[in-house]
Amino acid sequence: MSFAVSARSVIRPTTSFRTGKNVRTSFAKSVAPKPSFKRSVSISAVMGDKWYPGAVSPDYLDGSMAGDYGFDPLRLGANEKSLPWYREAELMNGRWAMMATLGIVATEQLGLPKWYEAGALDYGFDTTSLIGVEVVVMGFLEALRIDGYNKTGETGFLSSYPFDPLGLAKDATAKKSLMEKEVKNARLAMLAFLGFTSQYAVQGMGPIECLNKHLEDPMANNIFTSSVGPEVTVAVAVASCLPMIIQAEKTLSDDDEKFRPIPW
Repeated sequence: MSFAVSARSVIRPTTSFRTGKNVRTSFAKSVAPKPSFKRSVSISAVMGDKWYPGAVSPDYLDGSMAGDYGFDPLRLGANEKSLPWYREAELMNGRWAMMATLGIVATEQLGLPKWYEAGALDYGFDTTSLIGVEVVVMGFLEALRIDGYNKTGETGFLSSYPFDPLGLAKDATAKKSLMEKEVKNARLAMLAFLGFTSQYAVQGMGPIECLNKHLEDPMANNIFTSSVGPEVTVAVAVASCLPMIIQAEKTLSDDDEKFRPIPW
Protein backbone atom coordinates (compact mmCIF):
# COMPACT_ATOMS: atom_id res chain seq x y z
CA MET A 1 0.00 0.00 0.00
CA SER A 2 1.31 3.43 -0.87
CA PHE A 3 0.16 6.75 0.62
CA ALA A 4 1.25 10.31 -0.26
CA VAL A 5 -0.16 13.68 0.92
CA SER A 6 1.05 16.93 -0.76
CA ALA A 7 0.49 20.60 -0.02
CA ARG A 8 -2.77 22.09 -1.28
CA SER A 9 -4.42 25.46 -1.33
CA VAL A 10 -7.65 26.04 0.54
CA ILE A 11 -9.89 28.99 -0.29
CA ARG A 12 -12.46 29.94 2.34
CA PRO A 13 -14.86 32.86 2.52
CA THR A 14 -14.37 35.07 5.61
CA THR A 15 -15.81 38.35 6.98
CA SER A 16 -13.82 41.59 7.18
CA PHE A 17 -13.90 43.15 10.65
CA ARG A 18 -13.68 46.68 9.19
CA THR A 19 -16.30 46.52 6.40
CA GLY A 20 -18.46 43.67 7.56
CA LYS A 21 -18.45 42.34 4.01
CA ASN A 22 -17.57 38.90 2.91
CA VAL A 23 -14.12 38.73 1.47
CA ARG A 24 -12.61 35.73 -0.22
CA THR A 25 -9.40 35.09 1.57
CA SER A 26 -6.87 32.71 0.16
CA PHE A 27 -4.29 31.05 2.22
CA ALA A 28 -2.19 28.05 1.78
CA LYS A 29 -2.40 25.24 4.20
CA SER A 30 0.80 23.37 4.03
CA VAL A 31 0.92 19.88 5.23
CA ALA A 32 4.26 18.23 5.50
CA PRO A 33 4.20 15.46 2.93
CA LYS A 34 4.31 12.05 4.45
CA PRO A 35 6.90 9.77 3.05
CA SER A 36 5.55 7.24 0.66
CA PHE A 37 5.86 3.72 1.84
CA LYS A 38 4.89 0.32 0.71
CA ARG A 39 3.73 -2.45 2.92
CA SER A 40 3.96 -5.99 1.74
CA VAL A 41 2.79 -8.99 3.62
CA SER A 42 4.19 -12.31 2.61
CA ILE A 43 2.88 -15.55 3.98
CA SER A 44 4.68 -18.66 3.03
CA ALA A 45 3.89 -22.09 4.21
CA VAL A 46 6.02 -24.95 3.24
CA MET A 47 3.73 -27.86 3.86
CA GLY A 48 4.68 -30.34 1.21
CA ASP A 49 3.04 -33.69 0.74
CA LYS A 50 3.57 -35.04 4.24
CA TRP A 51 1.31 -36.77 6.69
CA TYR A 52 1.26 -33.62 8.80
CA PRO A 53 2.56 -30.08 8.11
CA GLY A 54 6.24 -29.78 8.90
CA ALA A 55 6.87 -33.51 9.08
CA VAL A 56 10.36 -34.65 8.12
CA SER A 57 10.48 -37.92 6.23
CA PRO A 58 12.97 -40.64 7.18
CA ASP A 59 15.92 -40.84 4.83
CA TYR A 60 14.68 -44.02 3.20
CA LEU A 61 11.32 -42.45 2.25
CA ASP A 62 12.52 -40.20 -0.55
CA GLY A 63 9.20 -39.75 -2.36
CA SER A 64 10.00 -42.23 -5.11
CA MET A 65 7.16 -44.58 -4.13
CA ALA A 66 3.56 -43.75 -4.92
CA GLY A 67 1.69 -42.50 -1.88
CA ASP A 68 4.85 -41.66 0.07
CA TYR A 69 3.94 -39.05 2.70
CA GLY A 70 6.78 -39.79 5.08
CA PHE A 71 4.59 -41.84 7.43
CA ASP A 72 6.48 -44.65 9.12
CA PRO A 73 6.32 -44.09 12.90
CA LEU A 74 7.51 -47.62 13.65
CA ARG A 75 10.44 -47.32 11.22
CA LEU A 76 9.48 -50.61 9.60
CA GLY A 77 10.87 -49.51 6.25
CA ALA A 78 14.35 -48.75 7.54
CA ASN A 79 15.50 -52.06 6.08
CA GLU A 80 15.84 -51.29 2.38
CA LYS A 81 15.38 -54.94 1.47
CA SER A 82 12.10 -55.20 3.36
CA LEU A 83 10.63 -51.88 2.23
CA PRO A 84 9.48 -53.06 -1.25
CA TRP A 85 7.82 -56.07 0.32
CA TYR A 86 6.00 -53.89 2.83
CA ARG A 87 4.70 -51.87 -0.10
CA GLU A 88 3.62 -55.06 -1.88
CA ALA A 89 1.85 -56.25 1.28
CA GLU A 90 0.11 -52.88 1.62
CA LEU A 91 -1.15 -53.05 -1.96
CA MET A 92 -2.35 -56.64 -1.66
CA ASN A 93 -4.23 -55.98 1.58
CA GLY A 94 -5.61 -52.77 0.11
CA ARG A 95 -6.88 -54.56 -3.01
CA TRP A 96 -8.61 -57.20 -0.92
CA ALA A 97 -10.10 -54.43 1.21
CA MET A 98 -11.40 -52.60 -1.87
CA MET A 99 -13.15 -55.75 -3.07
CA ALA A 100 -14.43 -56.52 0.43
CA THR A 101 -15.92 -53.08 1.06
CA LEU A 102 -17.61 -53.11 -2.33
CA GLY A 103 -19.04 -56.56 -1.62
CA ILE A 104 -20.23 -55.63 1.86
CA VAL A 105 -22.11 -52.56 0.66
CA ALA A 106 -23.47 -54.26 -2.47
CA THR A 107 -24.82 -57.37 -0.74
CA GLU A 108 -26.56 -55.34 1.95
CA GLN A 109 -28.01 -52.90 -0.55
CA LEU A 110 -29.27 -55.72 -2.80
CA GLY A 111 -30.86 -57.61 0.06
CA LEU A 112 -28.45 -60.53 -0.09
CA PRO A 113 -27.10 -62.20 3.08
CA LYS A 114 -25.09 -59.71 5.11
CA TRP A 115 -21.34 -60.11 5.21
CA TYR A 116 -21.25 -61.16 8.85
CA GLU A 117 -23.84 -63.87 8.20
CA ALA A 118 -22.54 -65.19 4.88
CA GLY A 119 -19.81 -67.31 6.42
CA ALA A 120 -22.29 -69.38 8.42
CA LEU A 121 -24.50 -70.28 5.45
CA ASP A 122 -24.48 -73.67 3.73
CA TYR A 123 -23.12 -73.51 0.19
CA GLY A 124 -23.07 -77.23 -0.46
CA PHE A 125 -19.38 -77.62 0.47
CA ASP A 126 -18.12 -79.05 3.69
CA THR A 127 -15.53 -76.97 5.50
CA THR A 128 -12.68 -79.40 4.91
CA SER A 129 -13.22 -79.45 1.13
CA LEU A 130 -13.54 -75.67 1.01
CA ILE A 131 -10.29 -75.13 2.91
CA GLY A 132 -8.51 -77.66 0.69
CA VAL A 133 -9.63 -75.89 -2.51
CA GLU A 134 -8.64 -72.49 -1.13
CA VAL A 135 -5.19 -73.68 -0.10
CA VAL A 136 -4.46 -75.15 -3.54
CA VAL A 137 -5.88 -72.27 -5.59
CA MET A 138 -4.51 -69.43 -3.45
CA GLY A 139 -1.16 -71.15 -3.02
CA PHE A 140 -0.80 -71.45 -6.80
CA LEU A 141 -1.77 -67.81 -7.42
CA GLU A 142 0.49 -66.53 -4.64
CA ALA A 143 3.45 -68.52 -5.98
CA LEU A 144 2.96 -66.93 -9.41
CA ARG A 145 2.60 -63.47 -7.88
CA ILE A 146 5.80 -63.74 -5.85
CA ASP A 147 7.73 -65.15 -8.77
CA GLY A 148 6.53 -62.35 -11.05
CA TYR A 149 7.36 -59.72 -8.45
CA ASN A 150 10.86 -61.07 -7.97
CA LYS A 151 11.47 -60.96 -11.72
CA THR A 152 9.87 -57.60 -12.60
CA GLY A 153 9.46 -55.65 -9.38
CA GLU A 154 5.82 -55.20 -10.40
CA THR A 155 2.73 -56.67 -8.85
CA GLY A 156 0.34 -58.51 -11.13
CA PHE A 157 -1.85 -61.51 -11.78
CA LEU A 158 -0.96 -64.82 -13.43
CA SER A 159 1.53 -63.89 -16.18
CA SER A 160 0.70 -60.18 -16.44
CA TYR A 161 3.15 -57.90 -14.58
CA PRO A 162 1.98 -55.30 -14.01
CA PHE A 163 -1.67 -56.28 -14.30
CA ASP A 164 -3.13 -53.83 -16.81
CA PRO A 165 -5.53 -55.62 -19.19
CA LEU A 166 -7.10 -52.35 -20.38
CA GLY A 167 -3.77 -50.69 -21.16
CA LEU A 168 -4.48 -47.66 -18.97
CA ALA A 169 -0.86 -47.14 -17.94
CA LYS A 170 0.60 -46.70 -21.41
CA ASP A 171 3.00 -43.89 -20.50
CA ALA A 172 5.01 -43.05 -17.41
CA THR A 173 2.82 -40.10 -16.39
CA ALA A 174 -0.40 -42.08 -16.55
CA LYS A 175 1.19 -44.99 -14.72
CA LYS A 176 2.42 -42.77 -11.88
CA SER A 177 -1.00 -41.17 -11.51
CA LEU A 178 -2.79 -44.52 -11.46
CA MET A 179 -0.37 -45.96 -8.90
CA GLU A 180 -0.97 -42.94 -6.66
CA LYS A 181 -4.73 -43.33 -6.94
CA GLU A 182 -4.54 -47.06 -6.29
CA VAL A 183 -2.59 -46.79 -3.06
CA LYS A 184 -4.82 -43.96 -1.80
CA ASN A 185 -7.98 -45.94 -2.49
CA ALA A 186 -6.37 -49.03 -0.98
CA ARG A 187 -5.64 -47.21 2.26
CA LEU A 188 -9.12 -45.72 2.34
CA ALA A 189 -10.67 -49.16 1.78
CA MET A 190 -8.65 -50.68 4.63
CA LEU A 191 -9.90 -47.97 6.97
CA ALA A 192 -13.45 -48.47 5.67
CA PHE A 193 -13.28 -52.21 6.32
CA LEU A 194 -12.03 -51.52 9.83
CA GLY A 195 -14.99 -49.18 10.26
CA PHE A 196 -17.45 -51.81 8.99
CA THR A 197 -16.17 -54.44 11.41
CA SER A 198 -16.21 -51.94 14.27
CA GLN A 199 -19.78 -50.94 13.44
CA TYR A 200 -20.93 -54.53 13.63
CA ALA A 201 -19.04 -55.15 16.86
CA VAL A 202 -20.66 -52.12 18.51
CA GLN A 203 -24.06 -51.84 16.82
CA GLY A 204 -24.64 -55.35 15.46
CA MET A 205 -25.56 -53.87 12.07
CA GLY A 206 -24.08 -53.41 8.63
CA PRO A 207 -22.88 -50.09 7.17
CA ILE A 208 -26.14 -49.27 5.33
CA GLU A 209 -28.23 -49.93 8.46
CA CYS A 210 -25.88 -47.82 10.55
CA LEU A 211 -26.00 -45.01 8.00
CA ASN A 212 -29.81 -45.00 7.93
CA LYS A 213 -29.94 -44.98 11.72
CA HIS A 214 -27.51 -42.07 11.85
CA LEU A 215 -29.52 -40.06 9.31
CA GLU A 216 -32.69 -40.50 11.37
CA ASP A 217 -31.15 -38.58 14.28
CA PRO A 218 -27.52 -37.54 13.65
CA MET A 219 -27.04 -35.95 17.07
CA ALA A 220 -28.25 -38.99 18.97
CA ASN A 221 -26.91 -41.75 16.74
CA ASN A 222 -23.19 -41.38 16.14
CA ILE A 223 -19.94 -42.91 17.24
CA PHE A 224 -19.51 -40.50 20.16
CA THR A 225 -22.89 -41.44 21.67
CA SER A 226 -22.30 -45.17 21.23
CA SER A 227 -20.99 -47.56 23.86
CA VAL A 228 -17.42 -46.80 22.77
CA GLY A 229 -17.90 -43.02 22.69
CA PRO A 230 -15.42 -42.21 25.50
CA GLU A 231 -12.72 -44.40 23.98
CA VAL A 232 -13.20 -42.83 20.55
CA THR A 233 -13.04 -39.33 22.04
CA VAL A 234 -9.74 -40.12 23.73
CA ALA A 235 -8.37 -41.70 20.53
CA VAL A 236 -9.32 -38.65 18.45
CA ALA A 237 -7.73 -36.31 20.99
CA VAL A 238 -4.50 -38.31 21.05
CA ALA A 239 -4.34 -38.54 17.26
CA SER A 240 -4.92 -34.78 16.98
CA CYS A 241 -2.16 -33.98 19.45
CA LEU A 242 0.36 -36.51 18.15
CA PRO A 243 1.88 -34.27 15.42
CA MET A 244 2.32 -31.44 17.93
CA ILE A 245 3.98 -33.81 20.40
CA ILE A 246 6.35 -35.10 17.75
CA GLN A 247 7.23 -31.58 16.57
CA ALA A 248 7.74 -30.36 20.15
CA GLU A 249 10.05 -33.28 20.89
CA LYS A 250 12.09 -32.51 17.80
CA THR A 251 12.34 -28.83 18.74
CA LEU A 252 13.18 -29.26 22.43
CA SER A 253 15.41 -32.31 22.23
CA ASP A 254 19.15 -31.73 22.32
CA ASP A 255 19.80 -35.15 20.85
CA ASP A 256 20.61 -35.13 17.16
CA GLU A 257 19.23 -38.63 16.74
CA LYS A 258 16.03 -38.77 14.72
CA PHE A 259 12.85 -38.96 16.73
CA ARG A 260 11.55 -42.49 17.22
CA PRO A 261 8.08 -42.79 18.79
CA ILE A 262 8.83 -46.47 19.39
CA PRO A 263 12.44 -46.58 20.74
CA TRP A 264 13.23 -50.04 19.45
